[in-house]
Amino acid sequence: MLVIAHRGASAERPEHTLAAYERAIDQGADYIEPDLVVTKDLVLISRHENELSDTTDVANREEFESRRREKTIDGQRVAGWFAEDFTLEEIRTLRAKERLPAVRPANTRFNGLYQVPTFADVVKLVRAKEAETGRKIGLYPELKHPTFMLEEAGIDMVDLVLKELREQGLEASDKVILQSFEIGALQRLNQRSDFKLVQLVKPEGGPADEPSIRYDEMTSPSGLADIATYADGLGAHFSKILNTDGSPTALVADAKAEGLVVHAWTLRPENAFLPEPLRAIGGDAAHGNAMALIDMLEAAGVDGIFHDAPALGVKARAD
Repeated sequence: MLVIAHRGASAERPEHTLAAYERAIDQGADYIEPDLVVTKDLVLISRHENELSDTTDVANREEFESRRREKTIDGQRVAGWFAEDFTLEEIRTLRAKERLPAVRPANTRFNGLYQVPTFADVVKLVRAKEAETGRKIGLYPELKHPTFMLEEAGIDMVDLVLKELREQGLEASDKVILQSFEIGALQRLNQRSDFKLVQLVKPEGGPADEPSIRYDEMTSPSGLADIATYADGLGAHFSKILNTDGSPTALVADAKAEGLVVHAWTLRPENAFLPEPLRAIGGDAAHGNAMALIDMLEAAGVDGIFHDAPALGVKARAD
């Protein structure tokens, strides 16, 4: 079962930093997952969303105070500082911080230490660690807000990502999987490349580029058949894979009947993110029985799990 480092080892280091990715690689993760957004000068950088204030110090930087904006992104009004309004040179001056300080207080000691990496920086790290360890390390990038970027700035993230992959010498035969919640982006990737593709689905709602379609429809047998026409796998929240009693839903079997691999997201060790029966005594930051959740997902037949603490996935696989 694949161990996919969700935003790196983000339970132990601020997410989407080279430190988080390196920690995950050192723990034995098979893949690291950089989410990709775009700068003003069309450079791909690694952030979970294009709004920067949750994971960097931009809100405390007086020189950028006037850059604060309000935008509608995927149907939601969002206020803050956005990657597409900053050049890479400006992004390089920012420093990363912990997104969840109440749940991960130990990570706050790393606030201010790390830059925001470009995708090229991430590839460079992976190649260095491959040379150091002698093992292949996978890249599992996610295209963030591709429809918004197309409508906001006329930027096709599909073309941008494929161009960057070519420039980095990465081909479909390499250990690369591309993912998105949006159908159209994956369909264009399928038309323009041979990279492995994964359709992400949430427990509720639907893709931003197809508001009339619901994720529940997409995970029905007919919906999965549609996904199989353009993607190789399904990335689903674990609540769509497991019933509340821990038994498997039909999703994994239905997806595999269409030839799709299934990757579950996201396994986080803290009580705040675990089903109630698996929580430990203590508050949200206490670590519960994440290993039991891994066992349930393995029993359900998933092919991989996105982990904030990839060391747990590596340990579970070894046991």
